[in-house]
Amino acid sequence: MVKKRIPMRLCVGCQQEKPKKELVRIVLSPEGEISVDPTGKKAGRGAYVCPNKQCLQTALKGKRIEKSLKHAVPLQIKELLEKELVNDGTS
Repeated sequence: MVKKRIPMRLCVGCQQEKPKKELVRIVLSPEGEISVDPTGKKAGRGAYVCPNKQCLQTALKGKRIEKSLKHAVPLQIKELLEKELVNDGTS
């Protein structure tokens, strides 16, 4: 019996490695648009964050999402991410 490998990703907020399905993917599309990717399958560069406000705030404060995406994140996008994550997040 072969064990199925669970894909792991690092949360840019708390810096803990967790299963990919437990994290929310923030994606920078090839067109330069930043959005939340609930499916985890959109094309582009991704950054992963825990679905809670504390991790997102830590990631934004330390500019970790910007470093991970290698792209500046405008203030309006940061506010939109906070709203989307708080609504979608469990905690």
